[in-house]
Amino acid sequence: MDDTSQIQPPPSFAALYADRHGRLKTPIAEVVARYELCEDLSCHLVEQAQTLYHTGNSSEVGVLLGIHAGLAEPGSIVSAGEAGWIVQRLAELLEWQAPLLPDASADTA
Repeated sequence: MDDTSQIQPPPSFAALYADRHGRLKTPIAEVVARYELCEDLSCHLVEQAQTLYHTGNSSEVGVLLGIHAGLAEPGSIVSAGEAGWIVQRLAELLEWQAPLLPDASADTA
């Protein structure tokens, strides 16, 4: 990644913006900005996901799939690929099993 940035997106996020050879298709500054947004959003959603789960509305997987559906809606501030990454990261933060998500490979940024 970029030597001037102290923030280094993890490979799983950078892959959203890379070609099949692993080279970024988007300027690194934009990738870092998008990563910061997605990481902040996943951290922000922790409390909401816990609340939904503990009020008995759904299972852990159901909560995560519902959040993903909302994030992946047309007009969302994040791409479908980013929505998938956010939900995977949210599952990691909650120490929940990550659900199988709809294929977002058609929308990579």
